[in-house]
Amino acid sequence: MTAPRLLVIDARGGLRHFPRERLVDTLRTGDLVVANDAATMPASLHGIHVASGEPIEVRLAGWSSVTTDIAGFTAVVFGAGDFHMKTEDRPSPPAIAVHDALALGPLSATVTQVLGHARLVALHFSGSSDEIWAGIAQHGRPVQYAHEQSPLALWDVWTALAGRPVAFEPPSAGFALDWQIIGALRSRHIGFATITHAAGISSTGDADLDQHLPFDEPYDVPMSTASAIARTRASGGRIIAIGTTVVRALEHSARSDGMVRAGSDIATGRIGRATRLRVVDAILTGVHERGTSHYELLRAFADDDTLSAADGELAAHQYRLHEFGDSVLVIPAAL
Repeated sequence: MTAPRLLVIDARGGLRHFPRERLVDTLRTGDLVVANDAATMPASLHGIHVASGEPIEVRLAGWSSVTTDIAGFTAVVFGAGDFHMKTEDRPSPPAIAVHDALALGPLSATVTQVLGHARLVALHFSGSSDEIWAGIAQHGRPVQYAHEQSPLALWDVWTALAGRPVAFEPPSAGFALDWQIIGALRSRHIGFATITHAAGISSTGDADLDQHLPFDEPYDVPMSTASAIARTRASGGRIIAIGTTVVRALEHSARSDGMVRAGSDIATGRIGRATRLRVVDAILTGVHERGTSHYELLRAFADDDTLSAADGELAAHQYRLHEFGDSVLVIPAAL
């Protein structure tokens, strides 16, 4: 397998290729890199819809806070099958109603709401937080898609920064970072800070429901990160977001003057071409397919002509897609 690559997209239209290990060379002294330190939980739970006796897969997809009690989740429910089948080909679950019971290995859950779509529900797990965590750890698997045919272990979906297990899929842009790169940032006097954001799922298997992605996602911005952003902006440095989740958290937490509020909240809405970015200057992300919510977010950083040219360059050089693929840096000024 070739070493990971990095396409740098200058918002003025320039395109340059680098080995991803040279990420630091594309940044400037005084910049601040902000990453998501969320660890990924094993959010795929197979089991039985008790009323019908039919097999299901529950993919945990949301909750109300990165620090809340974990009994309640939003979840997407699939019928029989697993990640070896393309998500869009997965059968629908049996008809699910409020108060239905789901038997998920050692866990018992009750449907408390059907959220406007047959696949999207709110669940409440029985038991204490410790019992729920133990059941998820024992029975859950990482959410996985058919482009990776070998089963993923939990450590496969943890970035080097993984901390609190609050993400439902990996904040995969963070796979570009390791401790050597973080050390290189420090040696170049480039700042580094983190937020915690509950990265959600990438696909629900239903085109209509996918139009609502990303779902609302909780996040936490430490005071130290908010202060680092303020210092960087005051000194003329740029804010470099590692991934779409960081962009969502920082832009949602921003005041009208661009200052970031520390604390916890829930990122709502979508970022796209019409969004006026108030905090983030550049984004490092994966290689995303046109039409996805991740790709739509990139339109806030570069115009469609620039992104179309980049798409052609990525295809011509066979950059790898998805969470374990290559990387793209969209940056506002020429190198």
